[in-house]
Amino acid sequence: MQRRSLAGGWDHHRYAGNEVSTRVWALLAAAITTEVAASLSLKAALDAPAWYAVVVAGYGASFVLLSMILRSGAPIGKTYGIWAAAGIALTAILGTAVFSEPLTVTMVAGIVLVIGGVVLVEVGSGRAARKVDI
Repeated sequence: MQRRSLAGGWDHHRYAGNEVSTRVWALLAAAITTEVAASLSLKAALDAPAWYAVVVAGYGASFVLLSMILRSGAPIGKTYGIWAAAGIALTAILGTAVFSEPLTVTMVAGIVLVIGGVVLVEVGSGRAARKVDI
């Protein structure tokens, strides 16, 4: 399926398969980064309310970036799964590094399971796309 690309032309990448543009990956990395920054800023804002500006800007930017990715034709299941899993993992790890929050073996196992779930969604959607293409 052809969809309008972010640059205004037609984007011929097959998002159901393995081809995803570098631009989409860059947008997804930015969406993840802004979401994690916003989440960490929530904790910082408890002591310094000025951080709430970063919270609002970060979440706003993250959702704008996600909508740009989806408008380019990327599937929501893969996109949201990667965004959410990366956000969970990075927020937990950085919460430990920045705020000295605990990171237990059980929490690490949970992060691994979330990432495993995203991998299964990716594998499953690739197989579903091949069945449709036949």
